[in-house]
Amino acid sequence: MPAQVLIINPNTSASVSRLLHELALQQIGAEVAVRVQTARLGASYISDEVSYAIAGHALLDAYAFDRSQPGQRAPDAVLIGCFGDPGLLALRQLSEAPVLGLAEASMRAAHALGPYAVVTGGRAWVPMLERLAAQLALDDRLMAVQAVEKNGAQLAAQPQEAAQELADLCLQVLAGAPGLQTLLLGGAALGGLAAPVQDLLAQRGAPQVQVLDSVRSSLGALAAAARQHIAQRGALTTAASDRAVGVSGTSSLNLSTELTQLLGQPSAVNWQVLAH
Repeated sequence: MPAQVLIINPNTSASVSRLLHELALQQIGAEVAVRVQTARLGASYISDEVSYAIAGHALLDAYAFDRSQPGQRAPDAVLIGCFGDPGLLALRQLSEAPVLGLAEASMRAAHALGPYAVVTGGRAWVPMLERLAAQLALDDRLMAVQAVEKNGAQLAAQPQEAAQELADLCLQVLAGAPGLQTLLLGGAALGGLAAPVQDLLAQRGAPQVQVLDSVRSSLGALAAAARQHIAQRGALTTAASDRAVGVSGTSSLNLSTELTQLLGQPSAVNWQVLAH
């Protein structure tokens, strides 16, 4: 059977989930089975510190809901479909499979190519992403984080206008950052916009630079992580009793039935520990 990948949209916006599913099917659907879960609580689109904090809970709840479905195989890899990765470390503690964050995976891809900048939607994200890059030790090649006024959902609603606005901002970033090699469009709702932005920059005579979007640049890593997890499954099972990292025994109140049940299960294997 093909590897199973789970993409969790910590936003409550069904349109973002549809976009993530569509892009995943296009890029990796021939090699893995893809499913998407949408947050059952929280903001329609994460755009500030408050909605980001709530999204961490929503992520765990969506994962628990997915795991509670009868007859559904556990995922072989999980992707957090938000450029900011709310709840990443918590889900890694709960999940037996590798968990990738949209921001971490795509920023690592951009970082590997040389000096890079992040362009996104929603001004509140700028300090949040600067902080995340520092936490991930990916800020040494990060030359700028800039955002248009509109948030990702507003940009996704009018993709042609969004590409124009993002290209305008990219030109400003390029003007202020000589030597920049990669522009990373950050945001689940910005998935698929790299190509039109790249074309617009070329039409305007911009310096040669590679434009990536966070969704497409993360999907290949997701499929690879799923295949690696399957290959390592025997070793994971053998090592589980000695190297598992689970949840604390602290009781909780007013969580969903699915999340309460998941937290009551035996400790999950920490894939990150075993991978290193």
